[in-house]
Amino acid sequence: MSTKAVYSIRIPAELRKTMQEMAEINWQEEIRCLLEEFVQNKRKERLLARAKTLRKEMKAETSASVLIREDRDARARA
Repeated sequence: MSTKAVYSIRIPAELRKTMQEMAEINWQEEIRCLLEEFVQNKRKERLLARAKTLRKEMKAETSASVLIREDRDARARA
């Protein structure tokens, strides 16, 4: 079973001609790398947006300084 798939795109003929003039470049590998990087960046953007949303939903009513003070006081009493 193959773990690869074919994704086909159309490009302007002029661009294809220019690419063919640069035969020393492995276009398939270059395009694959660019796509992988692009997809990774988009995935990170989505995860960051989701994390920001979750953080807003989880925002505590009490400030961090109050929570820290309570924790320190509890340890001092123990």
